[in-house]
Amino acid sequence: MKVAVLYGGTSSERPVSLVSGNAAISALREKGHEVTPVDVGADIAVTIQALKSAAPDVVFNALHGPKGEDGAIQGVLEWMGLPYTHSGIRASAVAMDKGATRMLLAAAGLPIAEGRVITPEELAEADPLPVPYVVKPVAEGSSVGVEIIRQGDNRRAEIAKNWRFGKEALVEAFVPGRELTAGVMGDRALAVTDILPAETAAFYDFEAKYKAGGSRHVVPAELPKSVTERALDYALRAHQILGCSGASRTDFRYDDETDTLIVLEVNTQPGMTPTSLLPEQAAYCGISYPDLCDWLVQEALTR
Repeated sequence: MKVAVLYGGTSSERPVSLVSGNAAISALREKGHEVTPVDVGADIAVTIQALKSAAPDVVFNALHGPKGEDGAIQGVLEWMGLPYTHSGIRASAVAMDKGATRMLLAAAGLPIAEGRVITPEELAEADPLPVPYVVKPVAEGSSVGVEIIRQGDNRRAEIAKNWRFGKEALVEAFVPGRELTAGVMGDRALAVTDILPAETAAFYDFEAKYKAGGSRHVVPAELPKSVTERALDYALRAHQILGCSGASRTDFRYDDETDTLIVLEVNTQPGMTPTSLLPEQAAYCGISYPDLCDWLVQEALTR
């Protein structure tokens, strides 16, 4: 089968996408596909021409961040009539907008942290929530731009002044405890991973996610069975509520002391390096990395 792999992109997550894309390229070739790599840059016309020249049966989307997982490239592929992996336009756009995601999940009864979307000017004026709270971009991934404001922290005005992630920010109450994540393939929730950042990390930030030794993944997470079942149920429901396709990954915070499990966000384009969270969970379930990539391609052709 002829497969074009889109990777790179222009977002702050370009380095991650390049790693995901190169891994997928190797895996798909191992499965016998004829693969054309397409490094996506600022000029979409160049990407369109590359896709026309490749004439693929299906496109493997390994892009991350704005323009790659927010419905933009999905719209281009729809216009060109090319089947592609992962979620479609609507699910991609909604999941990338954390404010919209919160509203949909809450309306469906899934637990989310107290929070709201504000402007940087509002943040500069006063604390929008009782401390501690989290400030994050509305439409970025990989914990880019995430800040935690704690008691006695005087960085609020500085963060607001230097805000570079659009005209709005999402603020949420800080939920103490553990960072968990659960992947979904189609109609199946895979497993729950406990993410343990290095002691030097303030939280599971960009470096903790991608720097060597930045974090440790425990799969399956050592949790009470009821908590594991709850997380898997929430992940599958979130996938369905947002209308996701292919694979997704839902992130949580879990407070052992209060047995509080909060949905943080849904990722429609999870990291796809062989050691990324979703592939690790697939491997735990007996699905090899090449088989995962091949499944995504085959699933895309069924839609």
